[in-house]
Amino acid sequence: PHAQWLSDMGMDDSQVAQTILRYPAFFNKSVENKCKPVAKQLRDLGFTDGQIATVLWRCPQLLGYSSKRLVHRMRVLKSQGPLTERSLWKMMMTDAQFAARFERLAD
Repeated sequence: PHAQWLSDMGMDDSQVAQTILRYPAFFNKSVENKCKPVAKQLRDLGFTDGQIATVLWRCPQLLGYSSKRLVHRMRVLKSQGPLTERSLWKMMMTDAQFAARFERLAD
């Protein structure tokens, strides 16, 4: 179901394989309880499935983030302007890097 979900999100076979190689822990994530909710959070921010597929292909570790961490970081980044695939790269910063860069926005 994991590879199929990535395909359903819009990844081609090569991207699916690369995503799995980059983040083998993906197979430990529940598609229903983890992957789909992450995709929904991104959709709720205006991303299409194709954009979400691109983001997850480039940054599959996002699927390992807690909902609390995702929501906080998305809220902070959205406060900086419209979220784009490029701005989501900032999600991959370490906690220390993210706090240092956006500390004035932290709760």
